[in-house]
Amino acid sequence: MGWLPAVRGALLLMMTIGLGLVWWSGRKPVVPALPVMSTLPAFTLTDRSGATVTPATLAGRPWIADLVFTRCQISCPRMTERMASLGPRMPSGVRRVSVPVDPQHDTPQVLNDYPKLHQAEAPDWIFLTGDEAEMRRLAVEGLKLGVAPADPSDPRAAQEPVTHSTRFVLVDGAGRVRGYYDAFDDGALGRLLRDAAWLAANEGAAAEGPSGSAGPR
Repeated sequence: MGWLPAVRGALLLMMTIGLGLVWWSGRKPVVPALPVMSTLPAFTLTDRSGATVTPATLAGRPWIADLVFTRCQISCPRMTERMASLGPRMPSGVRRVSVPVDPQHDTPQVLNDYPKLHQAEAPDWIFLTGDEAEMRRLAVEGLKLGVAPADPSDPRAAQEPVTHSTRFVLVDGAGRVRGYYDAFDDGALGRLLRDAAWLAANEGAAAEGPSGSAGPR
């Protein structure tokens, strides 16, 4: 009977491990507090219905931003499709905001047609336009994304006359940048959705997030 204590000890160990695995599998993924990378400046733009959009319009809810324009034939259609693909997985309360970097051409009338061509007609998806200086204030000064005229000697310039960042940007309800994500990387989009869900669930606490450095262009 000397083997009984050993058997009891083994059973106890197995039960402890099993309970631990059950507890661990029930935990939600831990998301580190997102750094504050920059704060958006004041801007005044319009959406494709002609309604005025300012930081106050977007306040209170996280949003995912990108830079596109309708004459772009290379990166922008792909970016819009990638943004559209987030739709079924979008956390509740998070919206999308596309900032066209060719506002002189992309009037509200032009922007009314673009979403129809790219499955981008979700009611929580805003397409902005307006004064070019206001657009650059938001895109370059606020979102810290690069925008520049294409090099005329580049053979791709005819298809993409404006070069710009292809990153998605996560902004909190207080108008602060909280993360950058490669639009064409599936892993990055998974992190974007995870971080957006964290912001949506912790929007009140998000105002207390740690400061960080300016994000990539």
